Amino acid sequence: MCNLYRMTKTVDEIAKLFDADVTAGSNAGGEVYPGYPGVVVAEGKVQTMHWGFPLAMRGKSGQMLKPKPINNARTDKLSGNFWKPSFVNRRCLIPVEAFAEAEGAKGAKTRTWVTMPGEDLFTAAGIWRWSEEWGEVYSMVMTEASPAMQGLHDRMPVIVAPPDRATWTAGSAEDAFALCRPWQGALTLDRTDRPWAGRH
Repeated sequence: MCNLYRMTKTVDEIAKLFDADVTAGSNAGGEVYPGYPGVVVAEGKVQTMHWGFPLAMRGKSGQMLKPKPINNARTDKLSGNFWKPSFVNRRCLIPVEAFAEAEGAKGAKTRTWVTMPGEDLFTAAGIWRWSEEWGEVYSMVMTEASPAMQGLHDRMPVIVAPPDRATWTAGSAEDAFALCRPWQGALTLDRTDRPWAGRH
């Protein structure tokens, strides 16, 4: 599952690439983590939202805790009550330069970055909604891993090819769901020695 991705382009650069309007500037960082701001393209506009749908949490004594950001929506769970309203009514595109997975032994995991060769940006499928806790929030849709991901992780983001972007954002739920499949194109894995834990 994806818990870290990179996007260093400005909102104006993203708007130009997607022929979208810009609603405001962004405070999103170049490396995006769950619970932090990221940039998405929704309803024809480049918008900043928090990555992760808030899930209410309770402590052992029943007290309310800080919500947990649920940043990945599995395709086999999209029909459930938590995700379905957003999948049917509010789909977005998430501009991504690379996404990372943890690799290695427990306690010594490092970051492996996944990119698309020949492309400095691609789009992951997303869904979004309004939340009382954090305002507008989004989650990345995940599917089974492609052959290029074997040995790294058994799931990966749904990558939306440029010709399919309009179908994802504005097509029927049935047509959008048909796009929720492993990426069949090439991917590049960059195995680094940078520790997975921590923000450096």
